[in-house]
Formats: sequence, structure tokens, C-alpha cells
Amino acid sequence: MPQLEIACFNLESAEIAFKNGADRIELCVEMDAGGITPSLEMIQKAKVKINIPIYVMIRPRGGNFVYSETEFQWMQSKIKTLKEIGVNGFVFGILDAQNKVNKIQNEALVSLAKPLPCTFHRAFDEVPNPFEALEALIACGFQTILTSGNASNVNEGVTQLALLVQMATNRITIMPGGGLRSSNVKEIYAQTKAIFYHSSAITDKTEIANPIEIQRLKSIVNE
Repeated sequence: MPQLEIACFNLESAEIAFKNGADRIELCVEMDAGGITPSLEMIQKAKVKINIPIYVMIRPRGGNFVYSETEFQWMQSKIKTLKEIGVNGFVFGILDAQNKVNKIQNEALVSLAKPLPCTFHRAFDEVPNPFEALEALIACGFQTILTSGNASNVNEGVTQLALLVQMATNRITIMPGGGLRSSNVKEIYAQTKAIFYHSSAITDKTEIANPIEIQRLKSIVNE
């Protein structure tokens, strides 16, 4: 049965997601930056209140996905710390100067995170050759790729998403996300047959998830 991950940019959204049927939470802050790593305090509070898997974004800043050595060391340090407090997984993505997957750095972080699973986030939508990147990420040890199909949103990228799901077979999970809502998830599912879906479930100008939207998303993917 398909499952639903909710991107939560604050503790309130995480609690709403948990109470309204989400299967997993991607925890981050700063929606306008596309999500960066939340504070340790926020993560610890979420762990107390929430009883579904929490994957934490490991991203030091907004902007591109090419990181300095100092930033890379910061990412390593965060993974070590968060493993110790018992999060359930990590979300990150590192590219090189040509926007290709940085195999060395990504593989190092995946190895550091073990045995916890890792999702490669929408940095994937910046790569010049998604099918080459798909194979690289499988080789790095990622379990999931969050992507809009190399487009600005899932509606525009649905054909590519279907191809990626087909190419991934049972080797890695392709998780459609980026403009995914209850209004289009049925069509995205029909065309891709993906098994995991990602949405912020935000339907207004706040950064708070809408409980009714989460319920609708969950109901539709479980039809």
C-alpha cells in the first residue's frame, strides 16, 4: 500500500502530520530556503510527541547543493549527533560543480548514517542526466530519491517520474514530491505507481500543514 511522507517545517506541522495519518515525517525548517536542518531542541521535542518515523534534513543552508569542506564536515557532525539521539533516517544531497552526484561525499554520509536509511532530496532535480544519477545513488547506498521528475513540479515531471520508477525497479524507492496535493496525487499515482509520496500539505500562506489535506492525501493513496 502506498505511503505518505509529510515535509514539516515546524513542530506544529509535525504533530498535525502524526495525528492525521502520515506514515513518515521529513523534519526541517525554513521553507523559503527549501528546507535546512532543524535545531537539536526541535528534533528532541518532536521525538517526544511523535510516534512515526522522523527523517531529518541534513542541509547547512539554502541555495545550491555544492558544499565546501567546512560545510561537509558540519553535515558529518550532524549525522553523528542525530544518530545518538535516535532519529529514524536522514535526508540530504550533494552535487559537484557540474551538478552531478558527488559520489565520494554522498557515499561517506550514507556510510556514516548506517544502519539508518537515507533519502536523496530534490537536488536530484538539478542533475543533467537523471538516469546516470539514479545508478550513482543506488551505488552510494541511498534507499529513496525525492524528486519531481526533474521538473518544477510533479505535474510537469510525471512522465519522467514514471520512467524513473520503472528504471529503479526494486533497487531504490522513487518518491514523487514537489507540488503534490490531494488534487493531483491520484493522477500521479495512476501514471507512476510509486509506493511513497511526499507533500508539505500546506494549502495557505502559512508554513503549517493542513490536517484535512493530509487526511485527503492519505485516503487517496490508500484507495
